[in-house]
Amino acid sequence: MKYMLLLWGDEKPWAEAGPEERERLYAEHGRFGELLVTARRKAVDRLRRGAVAARRLPLLVVDDEPSPDSGIPDDRLRMAFTCCHPALAMPGRVALTLRYVGGLTTRQIARLFLVTETTMAARITRAKKKIAQAGIPYRVPSGPELPARLDGVLAVIYLIFTEAYAPAGGGRLVRDELAAEAIGLGHTLRELIPGDPEVAGLLALMTLHHARRDARTGPHGELVRLPDQDRSLWHHDEIDMGLRLIHQAGAHPDPVGPYLTQAAIAAEHASAIRAEDTDWRSITLLYGELERLTGSAVVRLNRAVALAEAEGPAAGLALLADLDAALPHHHLLPATRAEPLRRLGRAEDALTQYGRALALVGNDAERAFLLSRRDELLKAPNS
Repeated sequence: MKYMLLLWGDEKPWAEAGPEERERLYAEHGRFGELLVTARRKAVDRLRRGAVAARRLPLLVVDDEPSPDSGIPDDRLRMAFTCCHPALAMPGRVALTLRYVGGLTTRQIARLFLVTETTMAARITRAKKKIAQAGIPYRVPSGPELPARLDGVLAVIYLIFTEAYAPAGGGRLVRDELAAEAIGLGHTLRELIPGDPEVAGLLALMTLHHARRDARTGPHGELVRLPDQDRSLWHHDEIDMGLRLIHQAGAHPDPVGPYLTQAAIAAEHASAIRAEDTDWRSITLLYGELERLTGSAVVRLNRAVALAEAEGPAAGLALLADLDAALPHHHLLPATRAEPLRRLGRAEDALTQYGRALALVGNDAERAFLLSRRDELLKAPNS
């Protein structure tokens, strides 16, 4: 609740807290100390200027006029701002940048956008044709041109980080090097645009998530659920940094956006000393606000998980009822349904959902986790 009050004050939907609870939460507001350690990771610059850029994006027209000094101190970030041209539709510019600057495959990008690989390939092709037809120049933007491209760049960094923590395939649950690149880009972006609350929010979100990296997997690389994680393995200096970023961004007069909202959710998890201390009611409300901001089916899925913890499995299950059309190929939908079903004693229905999830999952570590959950249920006396 602390982070809802910090970002929204008494505005809806946070006004549900009573006066005594608000007084207690505000009294506790300053319990987090000063930043202890600045953990900063610089992204690896895979792309160099000029010739490499022209080779990677051959359809961009090279501008004969020299680009003014953009002030962007990182080659890869320069490329991201260059590719996120406002003449392209947002999905196209983000997908194109992920492909040619982020180095993600079309399959990986399609999964992040919740579309088929064929659909994503066509989207990237349309964006490249638009560049060619419109004669969009290869020119690094600067100064007043940056704000129009910022939302696209934020989305690119966020999705690179998302791919690091949800690899489309392979045996690794977390790609540390890719997460580090995204966080490094986030730090550099904040240096470039220090006053933007969404830039700070994205960096806080990534920092808080990455602070739990050593507790996310077991000794053999197996997935460890959040309530089962050894919280002594969390990097608490990085958690302090993420919380500090949220405090700074929360003081900005602009309306709270999706990245800062997600950071507040991550803060609720990170600030819980024990799993049973997690404020699921606040997290449910935050996901409700995030769904209002984004309209995302994945956000609805996560809100259902939080609601199941706050109000019981039946409430969470009901919230998942109409998501099949939006998430037809996403393994997390049946995997998420399976958990409240088993808590409700509906073992056969849960086993069916585990089977559907196993048919869709691509990551080996996630598959092993789903198999273990299914096998536990099969071995249960009343299954």
